[in-house]
Amino acid sequence: MITTMLAIGTGAGTLAVSTVSALTAGVLGTYTLLHHQQVFAWMRSIRRTDQTNAELDKPDQWLADLYTAQCRLAHKPCRAGDFEDITQIGTMLRGVADHTPAIAAELARVLERIEEYVDTALPEPGPGPAVKIPVLEHRMQLGEGDEAGQRPR
Repeated sequence: MITTMLAIGTGAGTLAVSTVSALTAGVLGTYTLLHHQQVFAWMRSIRRTDQTNAELDKPDQWLADLYTAQCRLAHKPCRAGDFEDITQIGTMLRGVADHTPAIAAELARVLERIEEYVDTALPEPGPGPAVKIPVLEHRMQLGEGDEAGQRPR
């Protein structure tokens, strides 16, 4: 009796082992591919979140600067020129609000408050006749009299 050898091995057992190992490798390869797709999708979402957070860092700093500027001017009558920092920060926030829909509604409310605050500026003196006001009284009107330790008599 002469047995015929298969081309890939010495018998049917080798053929079965080769087939099973090829199928196992294919299943593991498919599972690895699916897992990597999930990992890459997660990395893309994290990258998008980081980019969004980086975009929101600027408005966060500007809001802190706005708060500082408003605290500096609190309880002190000011002219329109004193509000330059506040109007500049408002302009920057307006540009961000147009391009950041996630916080646009909140920034719109902040911008409304900024406009209301800037509208409280004292009117500029008109070209009418010059009124002589003593320096101490003028400082008192502008709220500077108490800071310098001077009070009107």
